[in-house]
Amino acid sequence: MSIAYLAQEVVETKSRGYGAIGYGLAAIGPGIGVGIVVGKAIEGMVRQPEMAGQVRTTMFLGIAFTEALALIGLVAGFIF
Repeated sequence: MSIAYLAQEVVETKSRGYGAIGYGLAAIGPGIGVGIVVGKAIEGMVRQPEMAGQVRTTMFLGIAFTEALALIGLVAGFIF
């Protein structure tokens, strides 16, 4: 076995866990964002119960866009 081959294996083995760590860090922001979106939507529903349907629709759109950030972080972890 060549020394260069062994060195390459060591480098590849050490960098395998960084993708999971990166995704974990990328998921923190969307997790906090979803919590804020839902909390503010509930506040809005309590203040104006007649607008609950429209607020709920907007809340689900906000959750979808926020979760898209987490999925982008997951894909970026696989690519890089």
